[in-house]
Amino acid sequence: MKQYFVVTFIPLVIFSFVLFSCGASSSPSSATLEEARQAIAASNAIYFQAFEKGDSSIFIDRYADDCCIMAPDGPALCGPIAPLEFFRVAYYGLGLRNGKFTTTAVYGDGEEYVTEEGLWESFGANGAKFDNGKFLVLWKKTPKGWKMYRDSFSSNNKQE
Repeated sequence: MKQYFVVTFIPLVIFSFVLFSCGASSSPSSATLEEARQAIAASNAIYFQAFEKGDSSIFIDRYADDCCIMAPDGPALCGPIAPLEFFRVAYYGLGLRNGKFTTTAVYGDGEEYVTEEGLWESFGANGAKFDNGKFLVLWKKTPKGWKMYRDSFSSNNKQE
């Protein structure tokens, strides 16, 4: 009986301890996810200031250097100059001057990447809403903080 105990029970206890320890260390930390949520909210709060002020540097700073912006009806814009290219089109081409994000969910572990889901509205110089839609953004934790890594969005309005 003693040999059976040593052969079966002790390895089972050790295996259970290792399994529990690994599971505990890989589970999402609510503190790190909350930190990511707060960083996303802070970034979103100043995102449209770039368009209000006509200052592309505010906009560019929201994105990781290796980002991709995947707007509808065109190819993805990727790399360090992608945010500037997109800003120019939105500001000068579309007349974007303000907007609003409503985050509906943030998914992930808060360690390296999180995904934000939400709704957006955009406004022109006269303050009139000219578009609205939904978005998914994959955020990446960088040495400079949480930055948009993949930005994908679409309009709720039919384009004819």
